[in-house]
Amino acid sequence: MRVIANTTDFKIEEPTAVAIGKFDGIHRGHKELLAHVIQAKREGLKAAVFTFDTSPEVFFKKVRHRELMTAEEKRACFEKMGIDYVVEYPFNEETARISPKDYVKEFLLEKMSGRLIVAGEDLSYGDKGAGDANLLVSMAGAHGFSVQIIPKISHNGREISSTYVREEVRKGEMEMVTELLGNPYAVSGIIRTGNRIGRTMGLPTLNLYPEQDKLLPPSGVYFSRVFLEGKAYESVTNIGRKPTIGDTQPMSVETHLFGFDENAYGKFCLVELLKFDRPEQRFDNIDQLRHAILENVLHAKQYHKSRKLQ
Repeated sequence: MRVIANTTDFKIEEPTAVAIGKFDGIHRGHKELLAHVIQAKREGLKAAVFTFDTSPEVFFKKVRHRELMTAEEKRACFEKMGIDYVVEYPFNEETARISPKDYVKEFLLEKMSGRLIVAGEDLSYGDKGAGDANLLVSMAGAHGFSVQIIPKISHNGREISSTYVREEVRKGEMEMVTELLGNPYAVSGIIRTGNRIGRTMGLPTLNLYPEQDKLLPPSGVYFSRVFLEGKAYESVTNIGRKPTIGDTQPMSVETHLFGFDENAYGKFCLVELLKFDRPEQRFDNIDQLRHAILENVLHAKQYHKSRKLQ
């Protein structure tokens, strides 16, 4: 997969099917949209995504919310799905003022070589967001491209959106988040050195320190699954600042893998958060902490066993 970022000077020579949107979280609605551009590969088109490096909402309102996916996580997801090109176009005062028609002609047709444009029905683009699905459809015939507008997908009577997913993550409703995304919510990164308290208790852990903009669920213990070097491990994860250890601990995602006791520092791993178990607690001493962790491990093993039986 080729990623084109931090530049306006490019042209994709191969004809493409282009999905346009913000793709925060890549939920089930996004996946339905992306499936259409991937299917177009059968017709000889390359599958492409066009998005802005900063969303118009963030640019104009100057309010930055935490992201469901980091840029690296989003790229990895696109690649796994079979996308060929990802364009993260710079959004600034100049690109914000481009007319909707020029947006289609310059960005999607000229730079992207778009032959099929796929978007959601709530699509907006161009100056003041004045462009919509109707304009896109009206331009298709004269400019030699086709359009597919994808209806919203609903769950429990509510349209699936990044806002919906974000609300559920903030509540720690990880099973609901899995339903909305079509896969478990994940945190990924390079394993770093921790304070080694877990190892001294016979419960070694892998430590991730997520990017500041990554949205995390409430601090606490979660049943989890880890992917490390091509293998999957059942696990239990603590998210928080380890209040028993000290008051200045950085926010971390600390995971104990069942059946794993190797040196993994510096390696990449992905932690899927499957279900919330309990809030993070401060204990009076390390012995109490160890007892609580052993209970967490027991609960997690029971949970994973029950999943296998379902």
